[in-house]
Amino acid sequence: MPFITVGTENSAPIDLYYEDHGSGQPIVLIHGFPFSGATWEKMSLPLQAAGYRVITYDRRGFGASAQPAIGYDYDTFAADFDVLMTELDLRNAILVGHSMGTGEVTRYLGAYGSDRVDRAVLMAPLAPFLLKTADNPEGVDKSLFKGFQQAIIADRFAFLTQFCDTFFNYSENKGKWVSEEAYRAHWQIGAQASAKGSHDSVDAWLTDFRGDLPNINIPVLIIQGDKDNVLPYPKTGQRLQNMLSNCKLVTLKGAPHGTPWTHPTEVNQAIMEFIGAPTMARV
Repeated sequence: MPFITVGTENSAPIDLYYEDHGSGQPIVLIHGFPFSGATWEKMSLPLQAAGYRVITYDRRGFGASAQPAIGYDYDTFAADFDVLMTELDLRNAILVGHSMGTGEVTRYLGAYGSDRVDRAVLMAPLAPFLLKTADNPEGVDKSLFKGFQQAIIADRFAFLTQFCDTFFNYSENKGKWVSEEAYRAHWQIGAQASAKGSHDSVDAWLTDFRGDLPNINIPVLIIQGDKDNVLPYPKTGQRLQNMLSNCKLVTLKGAPHGTPWTHPTEVNQAIMEFIGAPTMARV
């Protein structure tokens, strides 16, 4: 199993698990909360078949990566990602983030620049700024996020059920866009995450990315469902499109937050058109 060391905690290395398959232009897929790179299978396989080198990795605290008690903020996540980009010497890369993974993409581009990056895809983005403040009245009240953290402390596994319900809009979409088995698989992946990482990552969701946006000088594609009940579409993707200089927004009608699983055909088609591939390969 391939790992990259991004730091240490006391006597233990902090290692990130990653997978690197195929050849061609590199595409890095960065997963959402509280899952892992394993949830990208409906995109990674078609992208490999279309001739791309596909890299997935598990954020610290999630999936098969180390579970330290520190570093659950976007400055650290972006620094971890920079180690991955540098160690693998990725160039002309396409970055694809979903949900929490869009934070790594946004902060990385804001802090480290785009020398290694060709373009970026933000699916159900966190940016520009989720928290309601005096200069961000469109945001969400902080008490909601504190409630999430209290629920994680009280019973993380019950919280995970509630989260998966919202992630898929499960009551509406069970048997339509998501099977009971896929729901259970996502729950199981989320259950393997660090309890500390799950709790602390909620604070990271409140990161203000507005300062990063002017530094993003590459083409950006935003993809989001207009029934996203995790990161509300009007407060995130719809708002973000006007803050980026070279941006296209694709809105998936009726789609929930978990579009990499529920709407892979539409998502893959939008990405392929954006990155210039002639046709979507079948697998």
